[in-house]
Amino acid sequence: MYKRQPQFWILTDRDHDLLEIAADRMPEGVNVAIDERDVAALTRDDLTGADLVTCSALLDLLTAPQVDRLVEVCAQARANALFTLSVTGVVRCLPEDPQDAEVQDAFNAHQRRDAKLGPDAPDYAAAAFERAGARVVVRESAWRLGAQRPELTAEWLRGWVGAATEERPDLRLDDYLRARTDSLPEITVGHKDVLAIFD
Repeated sequence: MYKRQPQFWILTDRDHDLLEIAADRMPEGVNVAIDERDVAALTRDDLTGADLVTCSALLDLLTAPQVDRLVEVCAQARANALFTLSVTGVVRCLPEDPQDAEVQDAFNAHQRRDAKLGPDAPDYAAAAFERAGARVVVRESAWRLGAQRPELTAEWLRGWVGAATEERPDLRLDDYLRARTDSLPEITVGHKDVLAIFD
């Protein structure tokens, strides 16, 4: 019979409230500590002895120098890394709408503001880990949204269209958003997971 090994996790984020929520929801037998700061500021010493560094929905919010630094400290500490749910910039809606492509392009441009990697992040990180000597595995991990989760799907649409409108106010997407939320499409939101293993 499999026996679960003791686990100790250090939860790192800039948002104290999110850290408290995550710590409270850890399964029995998992010990945690909270480290309130920017993940991109971790150092080699912080990762010494770590078996795994894992983050979700983070890479696309970082710049290339921030990813390079994070990869470097993982490599120095020989800490394996799993970065999940990084957007790829590809969104498919069924049924299609003529404005889908414009919204996608505007959203992707918004993701790249302030030199952030946005949808280029997972491939950039994978290449950086390979250069650092890691064995890298990349897998698609698309979100699937639709009428079966109406509140979540509508909220995602509002966020997607809101970012696109912020980037391109000239698109005038009120009618588009109204039509999409009135009759929810089936949506596939492209994401990738990046696993880096230092043998």
